[in-house]
Amino acid sequence: MSLNRTNNIKQLAEEELDVLILGGGINGAVAAASLAAKGVKVGLIDKGDFAGATSSNSSNLAWGGIKYLESHEYRLVNKLCKSRNNLMKHYPSSVTEVRFLTTIQKGFRFPVWFVFMGTLAYWLFGRLFTMAPKYLTRNTIKQLEPSIKVTGAQAGFEYSDAFLKDNDSRFVFNFITAAAKKSAIVANYVESVNAVRENDQWVIQAKDKTNDQAFTIKAKTLINACGPLVDQVNKGTKQKTSHHHLFSKGVHLTVDRISKEHRVLAFFASDGRLFFVLPMGSKTCIGTTDNQVESHQTSVTDEDRQFILDNANTLLELDKPLTKDDIIAERCGVRPLAIEAEEGVADWVALSRKHAIDVNKADKHISIFGGKLTDCINVGDEVADIIEDLEISMNRSDALWYGEPADQVKAKFMGEVEEFNIDKLTPKGALEPLSSRFWRRYGEDAFVLVEAIKQNPAKANLALEHTEFTWAEIDWVAENEMIVNLDDLLRRRSKATLVIRKELLDNAEGLEAISKRLFGDDAQQKMDEFRGRTNFNRI
Repeated sequence: MSLNRTNNIKQLAEEELDVLILGGGINGAVAAASLAAKGVKVGLIDKGDFAGATSSNSSNLAWGGIKYLESHEYRLVNKLCKSRNNLMKHYPSSVTEVRFLTTIQKGFRFPVWFVFMGTLAYWLFGRLFTMAPKYLTRNTIKQLEPSIKVTGAQAGFEYSDAFLKDNDSRFVFNFITAAAKKSAIVANYVESVNAVRENDQWVIQAKDKTNDQAFTIKAKTLINACGPLVDQVNKGTKQKTSHHHLFSKGVHLTVDRISKEHRVLAFFASDGRLFFVLPMGSKTCIGTTDNQVESHQTSVTDEDRQFILDNANTLLELDKPLTKDDIIAERCGVRPLAIEAEEGVADWVALSRKHAIDVNKADKHISIFGGKLTDCINVGDEVADIIEDLEISMNRSDALWYGEPADQVKAKFMGEVEEFNIDKLTPKGALEPLSSRFWRRYGEDAFVLVEAIKQNPAKANLALEHTEFTWAEIDWVAENEMIVNLDDLLRRRSKATLVIRKELLDNAEGLEAISKRLFGDDAQQKMDEFRGRTNFNRI
């Protein structure tokens, strides 16, 4: 495995690739992991950090798409439920079942019994993989969730979907790691400045954005997995496609924990769209908005904040109304929605998150549109089929290219943890034992962390106040997770900035020490840059 930026950039400049992927979000990450597992010589670059855009701004759900039942997209719901189940099966530590509790207000556009029948149909589409839905009276709702305001509600129900125990960007990064372990050459903060097709290959002029050094990458095939930037990048490479993107803006706010239960509260907001109150460790995430925007470059507005706060205050029984001062952090991203080019202006609200892949066989160019985390495995499989059809050689086998390590590997890890009492060293106040955290976040590499703690128990000590990072993790991350800025560590490799107020992190004990470990002589500059940032938190 190589997650050393300097070495990887050198390799990208020296080796001719079968495939170069532009974009390190979920689509690019699964494409790289799938192809690398099949022996394809693949590279991946992103002009920012991995999972730096849409893939770090989701609701952290692996969602089967219950709302698409209303628009009669039964095939899509069937596909997404199957994909959700597959993620739960193969990532049992990371993707877990979570109950949704929904109330239906008086005057809603459908009768309660009809909506409840929809949850039963959804359960059937999900192949009975989760717990069955339950119909709930107003009294039962109040007993289960005192935080729900039942005034005006007719009744409600519970149903199940899946939830990411870590954040979405961490889940994406683990696909990047899996690709690198299979010899993919990956690098963040590397921009494709220009790409042209010459002599049956793509010649990409690239730039390392950390030092402005230019270099050339050559590849037989080019995959555009740039998420919201797919259309813009295709203009630069003169690609004409059947699809293009429309954008829907989604905003989430983090506040102190509202519900004591680990369940998602799902409502229909004042404009009729779904609205969630989501568990996020010791905090609660509320949202999201769903507004069409013209550009992927968007931000949280006062109107967005007020919409979310107003709906939360209307739907929840709180000790006191939520205000802007209660916002710990906020995040904003766009959902790229795939649309057929000939459709012109579409009813964007009705558009689903299904993906589309356009192929230019003559140029050996692939564009990936739309999609969502739930459907990521299908994207990886489809890309591999297309690459094979483009006559790029690969090794096909029955071995899965995704999933957590085998049960016997986990059993061995847990045996070592128990033998050396590693969990007894879990820092005070941590939300889970070290063994659970290490295994879920690092997989087989967790053995290295345990060995480091065995050699020096002080490595289990908390490295950064208000977080759960141990020194064993910081040492590992420094060498193996391509951390270029503190944002990479605290926003995308973890969810620290999403659950901790900025002023607390800015002045956290240990920030200087971990910065020195990560950046050496550049530590002060990196801290100053981090403290000057406001785009991931409330302004």
